[in-house]
Amino acid sequence: MTVALVTGSGGLIGSEAVRHFAGLGLDVVGIDNDMRRKFFGAEASTAWNVLRLTSDLGDAYTHHDVDIRDRDALAEIFRRYGRDIGVVIHTAAQPSHDWALRDPFTDFDVNAGGTLNVLQNVREHCIDAPVIHCSTNKVYGDRPNSLPLVEQETRWELAVDHPYFDGIKEDMSIDGSLHSVFGASKVAADVMVQEYGRYFGMKTACFRGGTLTGPAHSATELHGFLGYVMRCNMEHRTYKIFGYKGKMVRDAIHSHDVVAAFEAFFRNPRSAAVYNLGGGRHSNCSHLEAFALAEQISGQQMVTEYHEANRVGDHQWWIGSNAAFQRDYPDWKQIYDVPMILQEIYAANVDKWVPGA
Repeated sequence: MTVALVTGSGGLIGSEAVRHFAGLGLDVVGIDNDMRRKFFGAEASTAWNVLRLTSDLGDAYTHHDVDIRDRDALAEIFRRYGRDIGVVIHTAAQPSHDWALRDPFTDFDVNAGGTLNVLQNVREHCIDAPVIHCSTNKVYGDRPNSLPLVEQETRWELAVDHPYFDGIKEDMSIDGSLHSVFGASKVAADVMVQEYGRYFGMKTACFRGGTLTGPAHSATELHGFLGYVMRCNMEHRTYKIFGYKGKMVRDAIHSHDVVAAFEAFFRNPRSAAVYNLGGGRHSNCSHLEAFALAEQISGQQMVTEYHEANRVGDHQWWIGSNAAFQRDYPDWKQIYDVPMILQEIYAANVDKWVPGA
């Protein structure tokens, strides 16, 4: 028996990983206590996704309603499966700048402490299992905002001759920048994952994601950019724009493309690997461009409200480079771009988000 253990298994990337690795023939053990509901309210709950996983996958999926901060409960799960665990995919996190500011202790305990709990359990119970960690581009803080951006009609952009035009690489410094409380807790987790790889010889990877997205996202205002754009459009909600004239740029990568990268690493793992992983030049948009696409897909006009002040530590422009990962895993290919992603989110949620549907 080979087990894939997935934390945050009810979330966007976690649930996609559950389905993907079950499809590879692994028994999947999921850990998720629906903290997303506590963070963002009932509409962000992942309970519906867990029910769908247990229904669709049957005996191939075993769920544990456990908090990754609970060391004893987490250790019991790892002891139960031991060296049968063939890969650990760590997606559980507190993902919001705004929420972290309200409760820094919980943010750090979940993001940094929870990650340490996972790493130490792997070390003690299944040290040969690769650890795949969902990090974030926020480990670079607001350093990307120091780039020489040029204002265009619908977006901020870099000159084509800039070294980062094709995407920001892992050589961007994480020092001397403003991270936000959330970014700092994710830096701590990211560095600890690297350290367990180097110090203990474990197989670990930090995937520093841009905008991770897909139809399984429980989208809400504080987290889930493209899903929330589409939801606001379909439900006629007001979308609040925070600064940068709505021209801030995000790259967006579909959860399917993310877990395909996870599989590639699982099959050929390295120690202390660090990769930016996002939509890159293949899949990116500004807020204004996302609004226009949503309107085109649904036929409904966006309702927006502009706030001059940007969120603290927010990126004015982020397009990440996947070159390092593609160099090490040349068979990995991106499939989805932003129009495809928004169309899929619309189709998956039309029965829920369109009034009277």
